[in-house]
Amino acid sequence: MNGNQRRSLILETLENGRTPVSGTAFASRFHVSRQIIVSDIALLRASGYDIISTNRGYIINLPQEQKMEIKVLHSDSETADELSTIVDLGGTVRDVFVNHKIYGVLRADLNIRSRKNITDFLEDIKNGKSAPLKNITSGYHYHTITAASRETLNLIYQELDRKGYIISKK
Repeated sequence: MNGNQRRSLILETLENGRTPVSGTAFASRFHVSRQIIVSDIALLRASGYDIISTNRGYIINLPQEQKMEIKVLHSDSETADELSTIVDLGGTVRDVFVNHKIYGVLRADLNIRSRKNITDFLEDIKNGKSAPLKNITSGYHYHTITAASRETLNLIYQELDRKGYIISKK
């Protein structure tokens, strides 16, 4: 494994982790000295990553995502366009939920952030693994959408509204 691969894995571990990771743990995992890990962290910091050293290990400060919930309505055939509009403009579809009159709020995590995720999701639907949750409420459903900035969320909202998907106005 070369240094770039190791730094990529260090970054991935810090971004996905919930607890600090010590330099010793990284060194053991990658079979290098702790000093190599210290150098890797320095290079990652120089590349713009906000990595903090604590007494328990390294953590990364990730930018805080902005979040909005929207109520939408569209046909099954428009699902790909709705999801593509969101991810193409820089958003992530965190979940889908419906407000069922008998069962209450039913929510499913999606975490769709790319065209590949959309393709996989639609393929699962097509192959009969399940039907879209929106179908139990006559197509009405909600999404929690996240993005790096409020401006991105506003752009997503405006485009979905322009396409006629938005039901409830802000």
